[in-house]
Amino acid sequence: MPERIALVTGATSGIGTETALGLARAGFRVGLVGRDADRTGRAAARIREAVPGAVIDGFVADLASQAEIRRLAAEVRTRYVRLHVLVNNAGAIFDRYAATVDGIERTWALDHLAYLQLSLELLDLLKASAPARIVSVASTAHRRGRIAFDDIGHARDYSAITVYSQAKLGNVLFSAALARRLAGSGVSSNALHPGVIASGFASGTGGWFGFGWGLIRPFLSKPEDGARTSIHLATAPEVEGVTGLYFDRCKPVAPSSRGRDEALQERVWAFSLKQLGLTEPSR
Repeated sequence: MPERIALVTGATSGIGTETALGLARAGFRVGLVGRDADRTGRAAARIREAVPGAVIDGFVADLASQAEIRRLAAEVRTRYVRLHVLVNNAGAIFDRYAATVDGIERTWALDHLAYLQLSLELLDLLKASAPARIVSVASTAHRRGRIAFDDIGHARDYSAITVYSQAKLGNVLFSAALARRLAGSGVSSNALHPGVIASGFASGTGGWFGFGWGLIRPFLSKPEDGARTSIHLATAPEVEGVTGLYFDRCKPVAPSSRGRDEALQERVWAFSLKQLGLTEPSR
């Protein structure tokens, strides 16, 4: 069989590592994207040890930087002539406001805009590899999310869970908007809730949220459980051609009413492209 290739962001720990491991077991060559070279190397070594013969590549990039995403995409296009699966998984939650090098609130930049930008940067490669799949890890937190177009970072009254929920709603909205634009291309776009998982995504969070997360973490599901829906959407034959949906526990479920709002999907799409300095991709 031709070599199948997948790229997983946020692959150095938790759900990301388990997703990459599952894809390697399914026979994919897997590219791991991490922010730190040492951690990315260790994750790659762990997967190679667990799956003898697996081909694992490491890519290092800070996905909170638009320039870094462009550099990463160029490196991926240089190394791979095909890409069959992109798993947008990287994300974090932060206890205080901060802006990225691009002047954008970092939760929105990392947890939402990076998904959109990397997907578009690699779109031609994915189309050339069709059938191909874009899998975006959102969260049930999107159900409490609202898009504050006039204050996207909530800088005036910052709340970690509020900006996180906003970004996860952004994932659901963008994934559906992208699916419409990819109709007939052979590339699908779906979003998912991985479950409430004992991963490291809140490791950069202090305050009451970080304290509370530390207390409940021992009682949460394991990262391998959280990776199941991502792996399902990336590999399962029964979801070939299924697109524009939101999944939980490997089943399609209805997202929030805001997540289903096509007008809001299009508004967030246009707003996000403007923040990224991008134009509408050709169909």
